[in-house]
Amino acid sequence: MTMNESALAQVAEQAIGLMDLTSLNDDDTEQSIQGLCQQATTPVGCVAAICVYPRFIATVAQELERLNISQQVAIATVVNFPHGDHSVKQVEQDITAAIAAGAHEIDLVLPYRQLIAGDTDAALAMVRAGKALCIKSDVSLKVIIESGELNTASLTRQASELAIAGGADFIKTSTGKVAVNATLAATEVILTAIRDSKQDVGFKAAGGVRTTEEALQYMQLAQQIMGAEWITPTHFRFGASSLLAQLLNTLS
Repeated sequence: MTMNESALAQVAEQAIGLMDLTSLNDDDTEQSIQGLCQQATTPVGCVAAICVYPRFIATVAQELERLNISQQVAIATVVNFPHGDHSVKQVEQDITAAIAAGAHEIDLVLPYRQLIAGDTDAALAMVRAGKALCIKSDVSLKVIIESGELNTASLTRQASELAIAGGADFIKTSTGKVAVNATLAATEVILTAIRDSKQDVGFKAAGGVRTTEEALQYMQLAQQIMGAEWITPTHFRFGASSLLAQLLNTLS
């Protein structure tokens, strides 16, 4: 589908407000994360959240405060990341520490390898444990199902249903650390599972969404399945780093 520049600019403006601006690199530094935070405010408003490793939560909190946008931009962090192979006890400790440090949103990797091996109980127990801690502090729980590794629609659907049953506030496609991350096919399966559950669960496309046109495809799919009014930061996010520059380029 082709769009005129004005319509595409509207898409870009909306997508900026849906972004979890992300840096999860081994070589992240305090300075690079401060720089990331400085990108969070744009001529058309702020991104939804900054997503970083737990050790940078305090850095983000301080920088957002300095920029006077701490009320507009949430702090997200990752646990059980990226392989999903930590124990429930370790995950509980990490979530507790992240919340104490100031995280507003926890992106938890489902133990997807165990799920692939047929262990649904481990996946459900992990999500429930995370939710129990998050709900006490009014913190959002995003469950990363790693759809590219699940590899089939049936496993993606099963992972989504387990995340929902465990109390996930969002289902997130991927860590961004595997060969296949967000895809439209997996997104359709996840969104359909959310719709069918009739639960108040959001969706986050992470990894591989790099252009305004690609962002539009995900937003259109969500609109078809969930309705246009559903596409707000409360229910729909993009987890990305390079996407912001492309959205700003579309606006300019």
